[in-house]
Amino acid sequence: VQLVESGGGLVQPGGSLRLSCAASGFTFSTYYMSWVRQPPGKGLEWVSTIYTGAGRTDYADSVKGRFTVSKDNARNTLYLQMNSLKPEDTAVYYCAADPYYSNGVSHRWRGQGTQVTVSS
Repeated sequence: VQLVESGGGLVQPGGSLRLSCAASGFTFSTYYMSWVRQPPGKGLEWVSTIYTGAGRTDYADSVKGRFTVSKDNARNTLYLQMNSLKPEDTAVYYCAADPYYSNGVSHRWRGQGTQVTVSS
């Protein structure tokens, strides 16, 4: 199994970034996919989960209305569109996969992460 995140970088407050996660080694369309993040000096925190099938989505209150999770089953790729970024969004962002719904920080598989820094 591989989960490879990309798209992180340095962005000014109020800016946008789109993260991608390329998945392989498992049946992507049948797994619940999540984003979690780890701010500097803090523990992991759940950001968002997208369900299998109809694509229902859930978000942490801290990102609701600013972040959008989506997936392309044909490309085995998960996305996170992040708008109106704030300095407190600075973190390493990880994608994760589970055969069941999870809005926690423990997952069957998790990628290596991509750094997002929001600073002027």
